[in-house]
Amino acid sequence: MRFFIELAFDGTNYHGWQVQPNANTVQQEINTALSKILNTKIEVVGAGRTDAGVHANQLYAHFDFSADFEISLLKNKLNGFLNDDITIKRIFKVNKDSHARFSALRRTYKYHISTTKDPFNKNSMNYFRKLDVELMQEACKYLIGEKDFTSFSKLHTQNYTNNCKIDLAKWKRVEGELCFTIRADRFLRNMVRAIVGTMINIGEGKIKPGDIKDIILSKNRSSAGFSVQAKGLFLTNVEYPKSILDEKE
Repeated sequence: MRFFIELAFDGTNYHGWQVQPNANTVQQEINTALSKILNTKIEVVGAGRTDAGVHANQLYAHFDFSADFEISLLKNKLNGFLNDDITIKRIFKVNKDSHARFSALRRTYKYHISTTKDPFNKNSMNYFRKLDVELMQEACKYLIGEKDFTSFSKLHTQNYTNNCKIDLAKWKRVEGELCFTIRADRFLRNMVRAIVGTMINIGEGKIKPGDIKDIILSKNRSSAGFSVQAKGLFLTNVEYPKSILDEKE
């Protein structure tokens, strides 16, 4: 039987989602907890790979298990076993062909920039220089659509394609913060952080909004801006066909 887990985590103390040798990762923490509670080796598959220091308000993972168990009890045990910076929101049974990564339709990320000094905004990037948000918002329109985003991708990845379809990109001011929201069918490694860094260059007047078009067409990472800090980035939503998420505990 296949089960989905809906979870959230603060990525500050983790070297990303994916299991890696000699590194503390969210996936490894969940694998270890499930394996001990269910008394068999469990390896979860996540909806995506968040980088070191990146957070998730919502991420899904799936695992397979052959025996019956009480779902609410498992959720409570997992939450008791895991560190306080990982929360299990829901566990539910799905069809065997449902896949946390490949069944996902769209993903949404938000990036938070703190424009005033605030000791409680530890998961925002501090940036106190003046930014022209209207120019940054204008640049968003050049991201929309299906394009090759190689210019915003970490180098030497093993993707079969660097094409992504973005259908939402916008900036919003929220009480001492700037928040960038972006939604797409898939994302490349470091893509959102590189886009935000390029947007900051636009906001400072170093480049123009329309330059985004040429940066994308160049397919050259050095054409784009710097990568912003991981700590301001949140995976906030993963969308699936309604039939998958209709299952209840």
